[in-house]
Amino acid sequence: MKNKNIIKNQTGRLTWLCKSPFGGFRGLLLYVALQVPLWGGLGGLLTSCGDWLDVVPEGVATIDMAFNSREQTLHYLATCYSYMNESGSLNDDPAMLGAGEFWTDITMTSNYNFDVQGIFLAQGMQSATVPLFGYWSRWYLALRDCNIFLENIGSVPDMLDMERDQWAAEVKFLKAWYHFCLVRAYGPVPLVRENIPISSDISKVKVVREPVDDCFQYIVELLDEATEGDLLPMQVMDIAAELGRITKPIALALKAKVLLTAASPLFNGNDEQATLRNRDGTQLFNVAYDASKWEKAAVACREAIEACRRADIELYEFPNTGVNKLTDTIVTQMSLRNAFTLRWNSEIIWANTQSIVRGANLRDGRQLQMYSGCKLNTAWRDATAYMGLGVTLNTADMFYTEHGIPLSEDKTRDNDALYNLRTAKTAEKLYVKEGTATVDIHFDREPRFYAWVGFDNGIWYGHGVTDDQAVLWHQSSKADGVDRAIMGTGNNAKKFVPYTNMFTSMTNYSYTPYAWPMIRLSDLYLMYAEALNESEELTGAGNDEMFFYIDEVRKRAGLEGVKESWGAYSSRPTKYNSKEGMREIIQHERMIELCFEGQRFWDVRRWKTAPEMYRTPIDGWNTNASDPAAFYTPRVLTDMKFGIRDYFWPVRNSDISVNPNLVQNIGW
Repeated sequence: MKNKNIIKNQTGRLTWLCKSPFGGFRGLLLYVALQVPLWGGLGGLLTSCGDWLDVVPEGVATIDMAFNSREQTLHYLATCYSYMNESGSLNDDPAMLGAGEFWTDITMTSNYNFDVQGIFLAQGMQSATVPLFGYWSRWYLALRDCNIFLENIGSVPDMLDMERDQWAAEVKFLKAWYHFCLVRAYGPVPLVRENIPISSDISKVKVVREPVDDCFQYIVELLDEATEGDLLPMQVMDIAAELGRITKPIALALKAKVLLTAASPLFNGNDEQATLRNRDGTQLFNVAYDASKWEKAAVACREAIEACRRADIELYEFPNTGVNKLTDTIVTQMSLRNAFTLRWNSEIIWANTQSIVRGANLRDGRQLQMYSGCKLNTAWRDATAYMGLGVTLNTADMFYTEHGIPLSEDKTRDNDALYNLRTAKTAEKLYVKEGTATVDIHFDREPRFYAWVGFDNGIWYGHGVTDDQAVLWHQSSKADGVDRAIMGTGNNAKKFVPYTNMFTSMTNYSYTPYAWPMIRLSDLYLMYAEALNESEELTGAGNDEMFFYIDEVRKRAGLEGVKESWGAYSSRPTKYNSKEGMREIIQHERMIELCFEGQRFWDVRRWKTAPEMYRTPIDGWNTNASDPAAFYTPRVLTDMKFGIRDYFWPVRNSDISVNPNLVQNIGW
């Protein structure tokens, strides 16, 4: 790691400073270390050229000096990026452990240097005194630095106007993103259009929350400004140095996601939030449903899709160009696995270079490749491996059957026999190790199940053997197995593990790091299908375009279209003929296609289906057993809880004490 320096941010945590975040390195972090009074978490927005920083990186002592050259300004641009959450981190991303997709043994996590506040969140243990994942101040500090950048970018002497405009557009995007993060977590929030001068009257500092519709409108305005004309490039020009920087397709895709969120039941006609008002009586949620919000979301999705097409962004498909051609079964699985783990593949619209998914070397919340991987080969039985992140059984059950419909609807399946033992035949050897026994529910499932979920006796293609189907490694999760899941559920998330990963010795795990995908094209396609279905004007279930885009995602997953699958195999063959039926289908499709990517956590909230989902306990196999009959006995690991108050984070009580103009969220 180059140019190592260490400072303390406002929480006192030591922070590594490195060069540019845009080529996979973290940017120079110019965190405010000066302890100033926080007016409800917004005191950091007060600007003063003399006291904004008490740590002087690379000789930058004042704002004027921070913007006295292109090079210094680039450092500050990196600062604006640096506040982004470490997506996919078990320590920093509430969506990883907070949605019931995963489980890890709470009593053992201290040995692996990651915390489990996400599980505490899922168990209903949020607190207004010390909020779990309480990022209120962090994101307002981010907005403060974004505003400083926009106020000063015009004074940089050695920049071309075109570059100045592009960097400003990037920071406007980041302002939109940080505001969106706040709204998604807290609901209505104070907007930071510009920093408050330090000379302002104290009444100007004690801000109020603004109606949620105004919040979304301001976020969209920022994104419209960022995407105007050719301010942002369609693609990054310098691949080595700029991957991860904002492009026009990224900004348009985020606009689509913002408008889809604004149109969703949590924010569109939510009468459960009717009593949330400012102290002057201003209502912060509009409880009247507005169908036009879905139409706006559909238009934004279409615009983003067209931009992606112009930028050559397309659903990833494995090329199968090796000496030994792979079967269609393995090729489909490789298309699905690489769509997430292959760095900067054709499907990725936006990847977060502040969050690099690693495999080994450092034990922290981003080490998902090691936490989710398996040793597979008995030669490495005693190798160092954690395998502590387990996929819950109810998440594994969510995947479709081979017919592309839910288990509960497939009229060809005997749901009473799903936990009966069954031995894999030769024709099934690419899914389950031939001659071994596992439960019936692991057979005859869709390709995404086999591509993204590792299970006992299930096949893992790759692991150092990438061109020979004669060598097929399999997982062994029982208590006497090579891959005993000592902290998990018996199932693993193959989705995080590149197929080229392998152990090369007892102490060395060969892995390929990659930036966490924030928005993939399949996500955008399913957002568009959802918006079309909900739009009254665009006629929902009768819309051919809606079926086209959901079916494109299904086709890449090796499935037939919605109409064909439901018509031939479902006990509800006409389900897709109604808006309500298609809503259920699209939501289920999103939870499968985007599983483990941190999407489910936010989706079930905006859909207002969270209480139903959180009623399902977190369960796993009996990983202490070696006998198959005992191992395949589901056990409840913990219960989850969710009430109306859990839709939004509480504002920290101490922030409200300092600024009484801030009202608390309902239930806190």
